[in-house]
Amino acid sequence: MSPLIAVERLSKWYGSRLAVDRVSLEVERGEVMGLLGPNGSGKTTILRILTGYLRPSEGTVRVADLDVVTRSREARARVGYVPEDVPLYEWMRVSEFLPFMARLRGLRGPAVGRAVEAAVERLALGGVRDLLIAKLSRGYRQRVAIAQALLGDPAVLVLDEPTNGLDPRQIIEMRGHIRGLAGAHTVLVTSHILGEIERVADRAAVLLAGRLLGVHRVRPDGRDVRLRVRVRGPLEVVRARLQAIPDVRAVTVESEPTPDVGTYLVESRTRPIADRVAAAVVGAGLGLLEMSAAPLDLEALFLELTGRAAGAGR
Repeated sequence: MSPLIAVERLSKWYGSRLAVDRVSLEVERGEVMGLLGPNGSGKTTILRILTGYLRPSEGTVRVADLDVVTRSREARARVGYVPEDVPLYEWMRVSEFLPFMARLRGLRGPAVGRAVEAAVERLALGGVRDLLIAKLSRGYRQRVAIAQALLGDPAVLVLDEPTNGLDPRQIIEMRGHIRGLAGAHTVLVTSHILGEIERVADRAAVLLAGRLLGVHRVRPDGRDVRLRVRVRGPLEVVRARLQAIPDVRAVTVESEPTPDVGTYLVESRTRPIADRVAAAVVGAGLGLLEMSAAPLDLEALFLELTGRAAGAGR
């Protein structure tokens, strides 16, 4: 099955400034992809090209196999967009704004009411639907913005810095809403805050100065690409046995044997290896005491990637 979003060698120039530099990226159906990077890294520019607000200088972007330039109207019909500075009509009530936006998206007749009711229920807006948007808290304004983006049931939901300016309670609630949208929708979300991407995304694309440094899985998906194992046996013997397993990319000693039990982080090349790790350890006469999935340390990865990129630029 082809990816729902396919970005190929995308570049964008603003005059003499290169904002996006040959970025290639694929986003699968139903996943939450996080675009992570400091301000000025190109995140918002990529979203604006994806949603049809900007044209690329080079490269292509496809949504559901539709080119966002040559088949712009069809592609945009499959995308719901919430920009960082949400443009809401403050003089409208929520109950007026959502039907208005539904009609702008091409819905007619009973379909308008059904779409609005579904969005109100999903974003828990029933208690504020009769209020003026100007009277809403920032958290509820963000919910209204996401609700209008969901009208018409788009395949892709694009959220640019959705937790920016929210208080801690609102941030927690917004994370829950974003995760609740996964599966039914493909979600592309940006943030310059590591913790936000770590808590909501399935995968994270790390950007710096317009370049894509890497795409890495954040949330476990059943593929044990990183395992933490506790093994009884001599350090060098254990490490050698683990490194000899096919598809193992790296073995890190997290704690040396004390007195004879050590902890090791085993990383594979995206193929399940738990059975082979167990067989290798037990087959060598070593003691396998514990084995578990090890989620990615996004903070360490981000520092490593950006540090490496900065070093290469010197």
